[in-house]
Order: sequence, then structure tokens, then C-alpha cells
Amino acid sequence: MYACGTRAFDQDSFEIRLLQRERRIVRYSTERSGGERRSKQTTPPPTPLKKPLEVLNSIKQLTHHENIYTIPNILTFSRLIVAPICGYLVLHDQHAWAVALFAYAGITDMVDGWIARKWKLQTVVGTVIDPMADKTLMTILTVCLAIKGGLPIWLATIILGRDIALAISAIYWRWVSLPPPKTFSRYWDFSLPSAEVHPTTISKYNTALQLGLIGATTALPLISWDLGVAMTGFQYLVATTTIWSGMSYIYTKDAVKIVNQQSVAQKEIERRSEPGPEPKKKQ
Repeated sequence: MYACGTRAFDQDSFEIRLLQRERRIVRYSTERSGGERRSKQTTPPPTPLKKPLEVLNSIKQLTHHENIYTIPNILTFSRLIVAPICGYLVLHDQHAWAVALFAYAGITDMVDGWIARKWKLQTVVGTVIDPMADKTLMTILTVCLAIKGGLPIWLATIILGRDIALAISAIYWRWVSLPPPKTFSRYWDFSLPSAEVHPTTISKYNTALQLGLIGATTALPLISWDLGVAMTGFQYLVATTTIWSGMSYIYTKDAVKIVNQQSVAQKEIERRSEPGPEPKKKQ
């Protein structure tokens, strides 16, 4: 009787321990699965790394390209083409044709600016190539007229020295203000605005005086009057304004302005979003 009771007690205790063990196993497995779920919920998935090409493409998309194929810019580029032709005609004593091309350059210089302001076609590249076209024509004719003896060497040296200094500074500012990545192909991509050049007041007067002097010197062989004294005074005046205008770019803070890409993009969006002229109603 005692033995049977002992065996029954042992069996009951064994079953109790077995149940406790099963409960511990179930509780452990539940806690483990719950921890895995929590870790899966809290741990964010790893972000894949972008390839270098994708990064460069995203940078190029953020950089704004402006439309450079406008009528004012085309007229300005035509002046760049006319400049060497005009110099060739001066060297070969074809002064009548040279004066005609010089007049074309002067007229287009006024017309392209008027068109750009009238129809809001101003571009950053236009602020760069417009004075570049003027200086290219000025440089070529200055050299050719000095070779032919129409301009004194000292005046040609002053004019060319100022233009070379401004050209070097323009190259520097273009590279410094170019949006990244800075590559050779992007440097010569003029649809990428980087810096605006604002001519000073004295520089505008100097450009007009230089063009007047070069035009008068080119047309002088076609005139039978003796204008030696007047031309000498004109030359000294141009030499003074040339030196003055060169110094003004150094001391004027707003002569060169770095372009904000976001502001350029915003201006382009506003220009394109402007409503066009209303169509006329048919009567």
C-alpha cells in the first residue's frame, strides 16, 4: 500500500515536472520568436549604395542648363565669325568691305541687346559672349591696323594688354564658379551658367570710344581729308579710358557675380510659365 502510494506520488511529480518543462520550452520559443519579430521591425533594411555613375547623373540633373540658342546669341556669335574676316580685309587693303562688316558688327551689337530685353531672352552666356565678341573684333582689328601703321604701337599695347588681363580673369572666374563636377567638357559647355559679367560704366564708354577709333582708323584711307591732329587727340583719349576701365574691374565688387543655380532655374521656370499672347477672335 505504501509502495503503491509512493509510485503514484512519483508519477504525479514526474508529470508536474514534465509540464513545467514544456511550459518553459513554450515560453522560451515564444520570447525568441517575439524578439526576432521586434528586431525585424526595429532594424531598417540596409540602403543599397549608389554607383558613381548614378551619383554623377543626379548631380547633372540638379545643375540647370539654359537655352543658349536664341536670336540675340546667334547675332552675337555671327560677330565672332565676322571679326577675322574683317581683319583679313584690312590686311589686304579692302577697306570698303572692312568698313561694311564693321558697321554690321556695330548694328548687331545694338540689336541683339534690344531683342533680349524686349522679349526677355537674356541669358548668362549672353553676358559673357557679348563682350567677348566685341573684344575679339577689337583685338583683331587693333593688331591688323598696327601692322599696317594705322595705329601707334604704344596704343595697341595698352588696348591688348587690358584685354589679355580681362581674358585671363574670365578664364579664372569661369573655373571657380563652375558647378561640380569640374571637367574640361563642362567648362566649355556654355549652357551651364556659372558667373555673370557686368561691365562697369566707364567700361561701356571705353568700348564705344574704342569702336569709334577703330572704325575711324579703318575708314581713314577712304577719306580725303587731313584728320591727323584730330586722330592723335582721339588716340590719347582712348588710351586714358582704356587704363581707367581696366582698373575699374579690380575695384568694383559687382563686376563679376557668381550665379546661384536655384535662382537661374526659378527664373527659367517663371519665364516659361508666362502666358503667351491671346489668339485673336475670328469675327
